[in-house]
Amino acid sequence: MSPITPQPGIMEIELYVGGKATIEGVSDIVKLSSNENPYGCSDAAKEAHAKSGLNLHRYPTTDHQPLREAIGEIHGLNPDQIICGAGSDEILQFIAQCYAGPGDELVYTEHGFSMYPILAHAVGATPVKVAERERVVDVDAILAACTDKTRIVFIANPANPTGTMVGGNEMARLADQLPEGCILVQDGAYAEFVESFDGGAALVNARDNVIMTRTFSKIYGLGGLRIGWGYAPQAIIDVLNRVRQPFNLSTVQLSVAEAAIRDQAFVQKCRADNARMRAWLAEALAELGVPSDTSCANFILARFADQAEAESCDEYLKTQGLIVRRVAGYGLPNCLRITVGDESSCRRVAHAVGQFKAGAR
Repeated sequence: MSPITPQPGIMEIELYVGGKATIEGVSDIVKLSSNENPYGCSDAAKEAHAKSGLNLHRYPTTDHQPLREAIGEIHGLNPDQIICGAGSDEILQFIAQCYAGPGDELVYTEHGFSMYPILAHAVGATPVKVAERERVVDVDAILAACTDKTRIVFIANPANPTGTMVGGNEMARLADQLPEGCILVQDGAYAEFVESFDGGAALVNARDNVIMTRTFSKIYGLGGLRIGWGYAPQAIIDVLNRVRQPFNLSTVQLSVAEAAIRDQAFVQKCRADNARMRAWLAEALAELGVPSDTSCANFILARFADQAEAESCDEYLKTQGLIVRRVAGYGLPNCLRITVGDESSCRRVAHAVGQFKAGAR
């Protein structure tokens, strides 16, 4: 009997390891490793969550129309061009599943989100990693790497874990110069942290080869519910909906997400608080000799002298009850990604890094 074997590419996928939430022997923990909103979700979302418990015996809608209409209303988008999923990760999976396969190539950048090569392997395609320039996406390098086999280009904007961003003109140039039949995916998980940024909606409206994805996991504080959405030309949405399972989102997810997106006062406050504490933390760390690029997200990529110093600092932070994220797997071994928490958390991090640097000297 021949052995049971998975599809090509599956065994190339390394199992995902999430950010830790506990430290053995330490009780006063501040988790700053997963870019979660330190203020949680809005009161409106909490109220919707409580009410949704009355209808757990009911199947959800299959077309997500109320949520799509709410998203369209808030962002000025056509609801018919919106698709919802279990986190934006599921939307990215739909895209790979529908538009790539064996013999095709998916392009991403060297410090890009770790899901991109996983998505390529999952459909049997080849992931192509492109160099960045000083931790910023290099459009010319991406275009040079594209071939007639390139089907999808994944760009997180703002990027994770660097926090850097590509301007609208450069993204437009990239979209316009991609090979025929290639889709540009602008992954906007952190788009809401950028004031007056549309996340790529204008690019979608003006072209037939651009998809924008967003999530409720970050600024909306709903990471535990896993809700995301995408916006694309109608022809692409029609394709993606053919692989989306009809009940991929629960009644709880749908009702809470709708309440959350309608509470834009909460979003604005979180954006302002994040910007204020992000600037403070970046400056405080820089004064300690730990620089970072200007971040457009809700985290800072702190750069140390080398990998040994970064790892030593991480170990010290753990003794102080502070959990941050090592990013050697993203090609940044000398860095630590630190979520911007509330004021007390940021001050605690800066103080601990200061104590570490003093001890290191």
